[in-house]
Amino acid sequence: MSANQMTRRGFLAKTAGGAAALGTTAAMAQVASGANERLTIGIIGCGDRGTYLMNEIKKQAEAHNVVIAAVCDVWKVNLDAAAARVKEWFGTEPAKATRFQDVLAIKDIDAVVIATPDFMHTPILIEALQADKDAYVEKPMSLEVANANKALDLARARQRVVQVGTQRRSDGRFKAAAKLYATGVLGEVSRATAANNVNHPRWAREFDNCKAEDVDWDAYLAIRPKQPFDPRLLRRWHHYRLCTNGISGLWMAHFSDAVHMITGATYPTSAVAHGGVYVWKDGRETSDTFQAMVEYPEGFLMSFAMGLANAHPQFFSIHGTLGTLDMDAFKVSGAGGAGEKAIKEETKIKPEKNENHMGNWLECLRTREKPNADIQYGHQHAVATILAAAALHTGQRHVYDVAKREIRPG
Repeated sequence: MSANQMTRRGFLAKTAGGAAALGTTAAMAQVASGANERLTIGIIGCGDRGTYLMNEIKKQAEAHNVVIAAVCDVWKVNLDAAAARVKEWFGTEPAKATRFQDVLAIKDIDAVVIATPDFMHTPILIEALQADKDAYVEKPMSLEVANANKALDLARARQRVVQVGTQRRSDGRFKAAAKLYATGVLGEVSRATAANNVNHPRWAREFDNCKAEDVDWDAYLAIRPKQPFDPRLLRRWHHYRLCTNGISGLWMAHFSDAVHMITGATYPTSAVAHGGVYVWKDGRETSDTFQAMVEYPEGFLMSFAMGLANAHPQFFSIHGTLGTLDMDAFKVSGAGGAGEKAIKEETKIKPEKNENHMGNWLECLRTREKPNADIQYGHQHAVATILAAAALHTGQRHVYDVAKREIRPG
């Protein structure tokens, strides 16, 4: 019997008595029935981000007739809290598991939300698609181009609905900016610049309460090499190359996707990057200061910078020969422009209607239309951020071959 053929009842019978203390529980039998009418969602990863997304589903539950029917997390603290939350919201105990495969094996789960550490986003997405589940996957969609390619191909071949967690795709201000940009108001565009800054050791979570007996450590490492339990890898995973490619995937993904959305660009041709741990020498392996330059075949550069040791305000702007699009003030002006056709008056961008990003995905699960942040866009931002991370980690310029869908030094 294939994973996507197994029913809840069958899965319960198979695992009852043999599941680990942290594994699937007998609550499986109590999840909501009527899957043909009600959408049943499984949550894979119930930490800070997963909890936020669960709350978004709760807000949309009545409008879209959905229920969270299963929760999965390797850490008992997160798992039990998520299950209690679901019981309070929906009145039934969800299925509980520490292994994501157990959730995918439940036939009546229609779709899953993937909110794990970055390194498992695409491996879980691939298995979800192979199990014929729709998915909401957090950004960055992938840390490897080969996995991004496989996920995109599977989603298209199996006609699955995949929403990526780049919420600006549902923001009415960014939609309006894209339409304004398409009019050619900026003239010839040569540069997009973005920066995001904080002044604290970001992601340095406490880990004293994270005990080995409460963690399914083998499930956490999953595709990574086996090693002794280390609570820092679970609680401070953002700091380690084992789990993420750093600021490029963690933050640049949002801005790369926004540049693609506004300009209509799809894939970059090359990237260079610098960065390092200059201030927060607390054992982290990922940079606390990072800067990348990414080149696009449309004829412009995107620069992105982030620092964790100075909280200078964020900025995001696109520069053309006739003026500047300021995506922090959401306005277009003649700043920096020249010539008779330069923009004469500053104009505020009139936003289009905002959409709830989760609600858009839930709606598309029924209509089978592509959601706002379709997997194709996730593939595009993955390429940009993987390219920049590879340039940082190797010290070499990297290029992307769009025909072969490969990156290499060059």
